[in-house]
Amino acid sequence: MEQQENVRQLPLLPLRGVLVFPYMVIHLDVGRDRSVAAIDEAMINDREIFLTMQKEAQTDEPNEEDIYTTGTVAEIKQLLKLPGGTIRVLVEGVARARIKHYLEKEPYIKVEIELQPESNEKSVEIEALMRSLVDKFERYVKMSKKVSPETVVSVVTIEEPERLADVIASHLSLKLTDKQRVLEAVDVSERLELLCNLLANEMEILELERKINMRVRKQMEKTQKEYYLREQMKAIQKELGDKDDRAAEVEELREKIEKARLPKEVKEKALKEVDRLDKMPPMVAEATVVRNYLDWLVALPWSKQTKDRLDIELAEKILNEDHYGLKEVKDRILEYLAIRKLAKKLKGPIICFVGPPGVGKTSLAKSIARSLNRKFIRMSLGGVRDEAEIRGHRRTYVGAMPGRVMQGLRQAGSRNPVFLMDEIDKMSMDFRGDPSSALLEVLDPEQNHTFSDHYIENSFDLSQVLFITTANVQYNIPRPLLDRMEIIYIGGYTEHEKVKIAEKHLLKKQLDEHGLEDKQLDISENALRKMIREYTRESGVRNLERTIATVCRKAARDIVAGKSDRVLVSAGNLEKYLGIPQYRFGVAEKEDVVGVTTGLAWTQVGGEVLSVEATVLKGKGGLTLTGKLGDVMKESAQASFSYVRSKAADLGIKENFHETSDIHIHVPEGAIPKDGPSAGITMATALASSLSGKAVRKDVAMTGEITLRGRVLPVGGIKEKLLAAHRAGVKTVILPRDNKRQLEEVPTNVKRKLNFVLVEHMDEVLAEALVNDAH
Repeated sequence: MEQQENVRQLPLLPLRGVLVFPYMVIHLDVGRDRSVAAIDEAMINDREIFLTMQKEAQTDEPNEEDIYTTGTVAEIKQLLKLPGGTIRVLVEGVARARIKHYLEKEPYIKVEIELQPESNEKSVEIEALMRSLVDKFERYVKMSKKVSPETVVSVVTIEEPERLADVIASHLSLKLTDKQRVLEAVDVSERLELLCNLLANEMEILELERKINMRVRKQMEKTQKEYYLREQMKAIQKELGDKDDRAAEVEELREKIEKARLPKEVKEKALKEVDRLDKMPPMVAEATVVRNYLDWLVALPWSKQTKDRLDIELAEKILNEDHYGLKEVKDRILEYLAIRKLAKKLKGPIICFVGPPGVGKTSLAKSIARSLNRKFIRMSLGGVRDEAEIRGHRRTYVGAMPGRVMQGLRQAGSRNPVFLMDEIDKMSMDFRGDPSSALLEVLDPEQNHTFSDHYIENSFDLSQVLFITTANVQYNIPRPLLDRMEIIYIGGYTEHEKVKIAEKHLLKKQLDEHGLEDKQLDISENALRKMIREYTRESGVRNLERTIATVCRKAARDIVAGKSDRVLVSAGNLEKYLGIPQYRFGVAEKEDVVGVTTGLAWTQVGGEVLSVEATVLKGKGGLTLTGKLGDVMKESAQASFSYVRSKAADLGIKENFHETSDIHIHVPEGAIPKDGPSAGITMATALASSLSGKAVRKDVAMTGEITLRGRVLPVGGIKEKLLAAHRAGVKTVILPRDNKRQLEEVPTNVKRKLNFVLVEHMDEVLAEALVNDAH
């Protein structure tokens, strides 16, 4: 009988987005047909209806699987029909129940339910859970402020654990799934514990929300306070007749623009940007961008330029003071000055100094600026691989800046400086663009009067700038850039020039840097010459300067230690200061030798004297080449071998020597790579000497390329090679006839001590080089 009392058949009302607990009174709006029919059926009977929640609120016609099985039996207290067919009902939860069977689905859902038994027995554990739950609920109410304090009073007075749990659950703002878990918890202790956990989580979230709100409120209060104070300050300044900082800044910018003598279109752009700045709120990030842009526009020398000093005699004097030799370079600068004096609107030429390190390319550019009385700007292009380095960044980027060209002009404060672009052969490129292509607009005289920087956005006239570029080698300069330049090659200094440079410039500079006086250190000319020959091997004078610095340091130590008041350095005691010589100074052979010929070679550090050795061995006609030779020298050796074979009869050599003998050609110092077309006639002479048994004259050196027919072709580096021959004590130099015009570049004191033999054919070389008497 008791079992039968717990089972009932009631109409079911599925709820969407709401859950009803026992002891809970709530209004529900009912509109679906089956739900309205269920309400009507309940009103006919005992006003009892079963309320349970849908799993998905969007489902309009829920089936069995869409509805939770545990719900609440409720009593309809009041019913009100609204316009549109909707019914508003007031229901009160009575008891928990669980669906056993679905009996009908039309016209309403009818289910058989089983009421869940209630237990109001109190144990010590339940009492503890109730106290904990009430305590947490009181704190929750204080923190959330969503539940009225009167509710807390009514809840505290409840003594039944079942009712306490359901009343508190009905007042909490929990997820519907969590509320359903509470409803499904039949055991009262389990329900109380679950509610305690849910309340603890909710309070933790509320505490975090409170902290966030406090932080936001403080920030808002600070901003509002600052705004209020700023407005007060503006009002006070207005009453006093003072301008605020913003207005004063805008006014100052307008004055700067008026004084800057900007071109018309640039001035219009600048004033437009000032107007934009004036309308912007003060704390906007873009205001800083506009300010920086205006600073750059005003600071660039749009119309400022220095007056050229067109005194040719003074300019020549300055150039000679700063540099010894370099006649061609100095002449080119004086020509530019002369034309500038006659033609007022000469475009700045693009000069490129090409030469080995240490020959004075950079310092020469400084001397040009000094002689012209112009500002000097240096920009190193070594390793530059970003186009923006030249053309600048667009203003849309964070941290945008103008390119290095515009930065240099701002630094100079003049639109016609001497602008040195150093190491133009060492530029690279990557995904950020090709800087050499960006340089075309800078260095092309036909384009650079309208150079456009991405940041400045207005054309700037670079035609008055004297651009000077430097490079170590010409072949690394991009071809389009090379086409816009006037190449001036600085090949290096002669030994005599190095001695004079050391005496006039380097020694004095190093004495000053080391705190020495002229009377405290004396380096003789022979000592300088020995430094140049045996301690340095270069085209320039950079290592020579370091060597002199080493001597100065040793001398300074001796003077400070009290060993001597005056240090005298001569060729005899130089090793005491610099140690063992690092290089062997090239000397000619001491006697006529068979199969050994003296050749002349060009290197990046100047001319060199090379010995080429050839020897004949028993064999089957093999040709061996050693000495780390490059492809060009190997081909020259093959051509020499073929020529000697073709001339075997004329040279008194067995015509079948190539069948019975092996030939070995060797160029000493095998660790050093050697290549180039200069050794053709040298190898042919060594071969002819070795095969014929005729010695080569010890005082003869030679250079030139050979063809299979024996013609002698011209080669390069004549000046450096003749200087090397002069140093080695050679008397006669054999040169291709086509190189005659290069002899004008050789210093007169060197030409006087050498005998030149100009040849067109190999026969002339052998006639001059070989000693007629066999050894």
